[in-house]
Amino acid sequence: MKASTSNRRQFLGTTAAAGSLLASRPQAQAPVSRPAGKPAVLGGTPVRSKPFPSWPVTDQTEEKALLDVLHGGTWFRGDGKTVDRFEAEYARVMGSRHCLATANGTSALITSLAGMGVGPGDEVIIPPYTFIATLNAVLIRFALPVFVDVDRETFQIDPGKIEAAITDRTAAIMPVHIGGSAADMKSILEIGRRRKVPILEDACQAHFGEWEGKKLGSLGAAGCFSFQASKNLNSGEGGAILTDDESLAEKCFAFHNNCRPRRINSLNFTYLGPAGANLRLTEFQAGLLLAQMTRTEKQARSRNRNALYLTKLLEAIPGIRPARLYPGNSRSAWHLYMFRYEPEKFAGLTRSRFLKALRAEGVPASSGYAPLQRDPLLKEAIGSKAFRMLYPEQRLKQWWERNQCPANDQVCEEAVWFTQTMLLGEQSDMDQIAEAVAKISRHAGDLLKI
Repeated sequence: MKASTSNRRQFLGTTAAAGSLLASRPQAQAPVSRPAGKPAVLGGTPVRSKPFPSWPVTDQTEEKALLDVLHGGTWFRGDGKTVDRFEAEYARVMGSRHCLATANGTSALITSLAGMGVGPGDEVIIPPYTFIATLNAVLIRFALPVFVDVDRETFQIDPGKIEAAITDRTAAIMPVHIGGSAADMKSILEIGRRRKVPILEDACQAHFGEWEGKKLGSLGAAGCFSFQASKNLNSGEGGAILTDDESLAEKCFAFHNNCRPRRINSLNFTYLGPAGANLRLTEFQAGLLLAQMTRTEKQARSRNRNALYLTKLLEAIPGIRPARLYPGNSRSAWHLYMFRYEPEKFAGLTRSRFLKALRAEGVPASSGYAPLQRDPLLKEAIGSKAFRMLYPEQRLKQWWERNQCPANDQVCEEAVWFTQTMLLGEQSDMDQIAEAVAKISRHAGDLLKI
């Protein structure tokens, strides 16, 4: 896997607000200040020296939660109640009937695909602009991932290209709410309904994001979340599945519990096939999640307020194109703040030099993902003994020809990410981020030599 794809989905995306967001969008109170001075990378004074908020945020709530589990003596979900309490609370907050906690987001995706019966011979539609876990979950089920190109303006899967990718082998459509902003769920849900293909939401970056007032991850047949250390809801590792389908919830439970169904005692060795694994969440992690959830709504409001304000500032700078929100996206989770950088508007300054100059101003940033549909891992996986045994040579050849994603290639050359914690600060922090970008813009020609 290329180094730039190993960022663990840890950054924050932005967009021009539309639809219902227009009324609530914060307004910039004054133009960004434009002090004299050369860029810090050329020896000038950085725009900021203060660090952005650290992560995770903790207090005595987390300490008490861990100690309660520690002294309770039950550390795994088999006999404990903490995981049960988390599942009930997360389902309630997210507006779903069922929640299943898992070991991590990847295992949530794998478990959901298994519960839906996805396996060898099947195809699963995914976007190429995502963390590799989305792809791995499909490959580990020995299904074929079918990449549908992205909408360059939003960074999300292009809904207009999904239907052409559907075949009689399509077992699921897996939109990824990349950065915490919603894919076009109105279009995707309609395609799934009409073509009778279930929608599995990869909402691993989208905690508390919303589509038309409903929580992301609660709209399709199932939705998956990650609680890895960088995520907006964090227990170091961990994951969850949401669904309203009781039968699917029970199949997923058995799969993540080594084929053992719910409501059996530890000495009853009754199994529910066809296969499974141990992908359970621990009581300690569930305690941490319940503690973290005491402040997640406040944090979500802060990110949303700051992200929309920052977008207003960045849109005024030529060559900076914040990711656009679809109109139904009533709130982004802002796990990634993403924009496209246009070098031609910065005197031809390359993105790598732009990032170097931005970091020197005290604003950390990343270039984001590389094109997943062209990662060398795919050639190794699809060329493996298992896939060659399962799929005819001609089908695999056609599969390679189908997975061309030119828009994603372009996005991967243009993207810039900020971390989600950068949106937990003050409005003045957003002013400084924008000023750093504006400063680089003013001195772009001078920066060509760095």
